[in-house]
Amino acid sequence: MCEPATSDGASDTYVYDPEALSAEQRMGDACAACHTRWPRPRRVLGVLPDGSQVFGCGECAAVMGLEAPTAVGERLFAVR
Repeated sequence: MCEPATSDGASDTYVYDPEALSAEQRMGDACAACHTRWPRPRRVLGVLPDGSQVFGCGECAAVMGLEAPTAVGERLFAVR
């Protein structure tokens, strides 16, 4: 589905095969991993070969390790 771009060896950008994605996923209207359409995906998961970005939902980005970690001094609150 995707492979790391290894042009400089230090990049963690994934290049997605556009043939493996639906039209909604290529346009950024659906998550590239789980196909969720609402809320609209906002996290960048990688790029297509033409350089356009591929987006995903927050949950998939976290599973893929693409979410920014919480700062040490930042408080987290759980709401029920």
